[in-house]
Amino acid sequence: MENLTATEFNVPTRSEVNSTNQEIFDNLDKALGFVPNLYATIGYSDNGLKRFLDYQNAKTSLNNKEKEAVNLIVSQVNGCIYCQSAHLVLGKMNGFNDDQLLDIRKGKSENNKLNALVKLAADITKNRGRASSENVNDFFAQGYNKENLVDLILQVSDKTAMNYLHNLTKVPVDFPLAENI
Repeated sequence: MENLTATEFNVPTRSEVNSTNQEIFDNLDKALGFVPNLYATIGYSDNGLKRFLDYQNAKTSLNNKEKEAVNLIVSQVNGCIYCQSAHLVLGKMNGFNDDQLLDIRKGKSENNKLNALVKLAADITKNRGRASSENVNDFFAQGYNKENLVDLILQVSDKTAMNYLHNLTKVPVDFPLAENI
């Protein structure tokens, strides 16, 4: 077993990953203009990057704006500066303004439906799946259904995995750095 500390955890280059991951790196570079450091870090696993991207890009009942709200609040709760930074950029790309993004990071939204989603996502994350009945009931009262609840939990798990990876490895943040709130 390698004995690395987080400060010694380097982002692998294209030449340091297998051919499958090299192809994914090329596709990411083509789509985004770069390979985000956290995705590159998953490239240490011969199968992990493809498996994770397939999971992350699977169809869901949540729309992109809802997914970004979940990604941002989960990253905030888990204290992941990398994902907070990335999802502030992605949140803007999905129609949120700075004030709305700040509210989400604080665990709320002026939109009642989004507010219920953000509160439940934060509660699920903080309490490891043991959310309050009040937050669950409010989620359903705002028009969400059981499919949405399952997809919310899957979205929390997706983001939590990335949060944990960065919180452990501390690879450099390659997005504009989120301010502390």
